[in-house]
Amino acid sequence: MLTELIHQKNCKKISIITDYHTGEIACSSCGSVSSQQVIDIGSETTGLSGDEYQNNSRVGRKISLKMVDMGLSTIIESKDRDVSGKILSNENKRMFYRLRMWDRNSRSANSVKSFQKAFTMLDAIGAKLGLPESVIEHTAYLFRKIAAKKILTGRSTSAMICAAIYIACRSLNTPRTLQDVSDAGNIKKKNLQKTYRFLVKELDIYPQAYNPIEFVTRISKSLLVSEKTERLAFKILKLAKEKNVSTSKNPMAMAAAAVHLASILNSEKVSQLKISEVSQISAVTIRDRTKEIRKKIGGDMIG
Repeated sequence: MLTELIHQKNCKKISIITDYHTGEIACSSCGSVSSQQVIDIGSETTGLSGDEYQNNSRVGRKISLKMVDMGLSTIIESKDRDVSGKILSNENKRMFYRLRMWDRNSRSANSVKSFQKAFTMLDAIGAKLGLPESVIEHTAYLFRKIAAKKILTGRSTSAMICAAIYIACRSLNTPRTLQDVSDAGNIKKKNLQKTYRFLVKELDIYPQAYNPIEFVTRISKSLLVSEKTERLAFKILKLAKEKNVSTSKNPMAMAAAAVHLASILNSEKVSQLKISEVSQISAVTIRDRTKEIRKKIGGDMIG
């Protein structure tokens, strides 16, 4: 653009200079100035400490889906004065009165209230379960998608947000069981299962099942078993996967059975009742899964 402008001025010597103070690009020979300003790609602030960076920053915080307004809030003061302190004209007063009214009504809409309730619960449940920020943001994205499909009417917000959390955990491979989420959200597990199946169908999302190996360390640490037993449990589950024993099985139940079998083989006294309490899987299920593993892979392969 600048070159074309200089040629129109019959400039024979093109010498482009940039004024970073004003952001202008010009020719030092003929003085022609380009209408396109320079883009500063340098650091936004020269402050070295965190406080200096925050104080000198020209931008706000990052956009977050877990906030009702995504972090882009509006504040319209009630004072009818401009930035210089002068009183606004009657026409501007009426315009800003309408703007304040629309802003207030937008924040009190039913959809905004449901978001406020849901995202407050999301923060509380996320803190209880120790969920990473990626899972929190993905859950907020799923809830906004649910609201856009208009399937919230007549359904429990707590159940919907808990089901969205469980879907996000499975999608991002963050091992949390249905029982964990139902306990954190203070809802019944059966209700959570029903809502989860409904959302999976409505959103057309089918997350992969957890790998039982992801729960072995959690159970082992709670039972205070040896590292040798924990490694053997990993080996048992690996063999069980090769023999397709863990297919369509509860991953937590498979992990509990593997730890139980590993403790027996290493002569560690860990009762089924204790494993059942830690894993929240019934002792009957643990015994059944242990029998299946023994039958499929055999004691010789484990040893």
